Amino acid sequence: MKLTQNYILLLFFWLFMSQMFVSCSAQHKIPKDSIEAEIYNYKKVVKVVRKEGIASYYADRFHGNKMANGQKLDNHKQTCAHRTLPFGTILKVTNLKNQKWVEVVVTDRGPHKKSRHIDLTKKAFMEITHNKGAGELKVRIEILEPIE
Repeated sequence: MKLTQNYILLLFFWLFMSQMFVSCSAQHKIPKDSIEAEIYNYKKVVKVVRKEGIASYYADRFHGNKMANGQKLDNHKQTCAHRTLPFGTILKVTNLKNQKWVEVVVTDRGPHKKSRHIDLTKKAFMEITHNKGAGELKVRIEILEPIE
């Protein structure tokens, strides 16, 4: 009985100390938004998916519709649709014309038009476009991996 109590005390002490070290070692403020928090620690390019492909964006009429992952589409977040990559994959999408890039999370399936390779949310698309009236861009798509 006394041995069990000692183990329980030891477990609580270990949990308390591990929380102290974690809270003290935080150097960066992690964004509160779950999508931004997912992207936060992903910076290293691991693989180029497409050297050159066509990106488009979700029209405003799709805002709030259910995506393939079960969540509602929010055109104000950094997400995208890709036909084959797993949900949660972090991608770096670079506009080949002006070299602006954006990091997005795969949350949906698409695009449904065969000539396009990725659908971005309107926010992500407008961050990298060179012409706000454009509907398509030539982009490079790269998979990112977490920083260790």
